[in-house]
Amino acid sequence: MGIYDNPNFPILSLITYIPLIGALLIVFFIRSDNPGAIKRFATIVALVDFIVSVPLWIFFDPRRAGVSNFQFRETFDWIPSLGVQYSFGIDGIALLLVLLTTLTGVLAIYSSYNAIDHRQKEYYVLLLLLQTGMIGTFCALDFFLFYVFWEVMLVPMYFIIGIWGGQRRLYAAIKFFLYTLAGSVLMLLSILALYFFNDGGIPFLNIKGLEAGLSFSVLRYHEIGHLIPPQLQFWIFLGFFFGFAIKVPMFPFHTWLPDAHVEAPTAGSVILAAVLLKMGTYGFVRFALPILPDATKRLIVPIVVLSIIGIIYGALVSLVQKDMKKLVAYSSVSHLGFVMLGMFALNPMGLRGSVLQMINHGISTGALFLLVGVVYERRHTRLISEYGGLAKQMPMYATIFLIAALSSMGLPALNGFIGEFTILLGAANRNIWWAVWAAAGIVLGAAYLLWLYQRVFWGPLDNPANQKLDDLHRRELLTLLPLVACMVWIGIAPGIFFDTIKEPVDYIVRKVDPTYFDAKPLPGAETPAKEVAEKR
Repeated sequence: MGIYDNPNFPILSLITYIPLIGALLIVFFIRSDNPGAIKRFATIVALVDFIVSVPLWIFFDPRRAGVSNFQFRETFDWIPSLGVQYSFGIDGIALLLVLLTTLTGVLAIYSSYNAIDHRQKEYYVLLLLLQTGMIGTFCALDFFLFYVFWEVMLVPMYFIIGIWGGQRRLYAAIKFFLYTLAGSVLMLLSILALYFFNDGGIPFLNIKGLEAGLSFSVLRYHEIGHLIPPQLQFWIFLGFFFGFAIKVPMFPFHTWLPDAHVEAPTAGSVILAAVLLKMGTYGFVRFALPILPDATKRLIVPIVVLSIIGIIYGALVSLVQKDMKKLVAYSSVSHLGFVMLGMFALNPMGLRGSVLQMINHGISTGALFLLVGVVYERRHTRLISEYGGLAKQMPMYATIFLIAALSSMGLPALNGFIGEFTILLGAANRNIWWAVWAAAGIVLGAAYLLWLYQRVFWGPLDNPANQKLDDLHRRELLTLLPLVACMVWIGIAPGIFFDTIKEPVDYIVRKVDPTYFDAKPLPGAETPAKEVAEKR
């Protein structure tokens, strides 16, 4: 395993470009009339990528503080005349998201074997290209490189929805594309504002720069964030906010999401929920908070208000849905409202819960979309009224669906509980009423998931179309069981994950409020040496 502790080996680039290489091999060497070979090869490529990424967890040192927490660094000049570098590196937050992405990639491809029956070569090529874009986004430590990968993600998902989606696929694909592109343009303007401020300034706004030269380095802007004038921070933050809030999506920028989820094929919905939505929340913790501390503190209240509205609104709308997939889609609006609430509590407890809940949501909601896809492949309907009594006909399916639903609603000993509990603690530490309103969202979440389960799985099995449904097949079990294992693992042993993200979270808190730990030491922190000496 020397390649992982060898600073000269580009392990992150290898993980990023394995799917791209696999896609090119499919394009040039596998014929379109051999779908079996295409499926198997795409699965092998995604599986190899996941296997190569797993040792990152083993060789990552979570004890490194500050900038040194960014590990497996790769940096060299790419376009020197513009100050662009090819710079990769991951901290504990990006590590978890990269592992979630590589795992999701395998499951998304493997789950598509029976769901996709036309233009299969193009479909699997696009899934692999999307994988490269997602991993690269989490690894990039140069704004130019980040933006390239961010835009690369947009195109494959547009085609996946537009070609292999449902009846309203073109409408959903165009809406997804336009919303995301609009946010991307505003984000680009914010990146350029930072870029020019670091150099000569922004003359037409009478803003003097630092005269430090041209640079797109993310870590450079972490260093100089406190030097950016508060008014400029405000406008830069707004650009980032719209770019990332659309991607999350936060209320009221969420309207593209239900259409995209409902019309996308199952694998597309899984990737959207598990990974693509996390690009928005990741953008906030990687860029907006540490680079723009004054604007972050200035806008806490409006963002928290939008987050709480999203929590309640998403849950209430989920309650009235007649389509299972749309119900799960609106539940994402509610769950990601929790992520944003914990993040903008701006304390270690809330931020740790926020980051962990990003992972939890990807696992639980990804599993729910896979499960909805299972019955859709058999019945070609997602209407809740078409089902009932499925627990008698499909007991294994009913069991795993129950575990995923309980995970999503936050049952203790499953992953959702520890994330939501930590977010509520962080929110209560900031303002008790934030936690009270968020807790109402948890109650509503339990209501819509339990009511969904009751209508689909209990009651009489009186629909003849459901009386001959097969239970889960081996391939479906192999797709779902890794997610169930992750739900239990995080629920029982969350400390492993909290240890991984402790230092990057503390780093972000210090960037936003350098005096935070002076005023409020972490619970359980070691007694200062002077106090120990006095006690002795």
